[in-house]
Amino acid sequence: MDLSRPSVARMYDFLLGGTDNYQVDRDACDELLQMAPSTKELALVNRAFLVRAVRYLAAECGVRRFLDHGSGLPTRPNVHQVAQEIDPACKVVYIDNDPVVLAHGRMMLAEDPSTTAVLQADMRDTDGIFASAEVKWLLGDAQPVAALFVSVLHCIPDRDDPWALVSEVASRLPAGSYMVISQLASDDAELRAAITDFMARATNNNWGRVRSISEVNRFFEGLELVEGIEPVEVSRWNPDSDLAPRQRTQEWIEYGAVARVR
Repeated sequence: MDLSRPSVARMYDFLLGGTDNYQVDRDACDELLQMAPSTKELALVNRAFLVRAVRYLAAECGVRRFLDHGSGLPTRPNVHQVAQEIDPACKVVYIDNDPVVLAHGRMMLAEDPSTTAVLQADMRDTDGIFASAEVKWLLGDAQPVAALFVSVLHCIPDRDDPWALVSEVASRLPAGSYMVISQLASDDAELRAAITDFMARATNNNWGRVRSISEVNRFFEGLELVEGIEPVEVSRWNPDSDLAPRQRTQEWIEYGAVARVR
């Protein structure tokens, strides 16, 4: 674990008001906020989208299995807490390769290992993930699964083909499963390049890139959008309150939707 460089997970934790971060992460966030002042609100908006999507899938679609790719540091409410408010029998597997995330996640989940698990894996390793004991446990009864890729696909560079990754995961899920996808997006090419370059330098190239709206739309090809809601800036996806967090400016956004695997 290299604490001399910022971590995407710890930066996100700081933006959400968490305490599991270091000065190097806070300094990186300060610099990022200079380039994109709405970044803190963007993080809050994205977290609210995650909560709404999980609640919708559990309450309205009957989903009881969740596979969270690039889950990040535990932030209440977590996926299992939201889902288990609907049904305590909901099962969740969290996937991350950040050692700080894994340590905190396993400490938090130790209280109820019967319904939650944390898997140390690179989310690009689909073969390894689906061969793991944790995911076999999740998929064992062939119930529909919601695979979450919430604010993580921008961490995958184009050379690793994140579109193929999403398609491959969807193809391995049981019938009636769902995908929840959001990614940092902007149609301002100059801003995309500046933030992508900064994050690549700051994280020692543990980063992909900010993508255009049309590039993010490609993740939904072959999927059936729920409620007919097209990918949107995520505060507009099935909003449950006019008081939900909003960005003050939209130089970049979290853009995504929820879709059913056909």
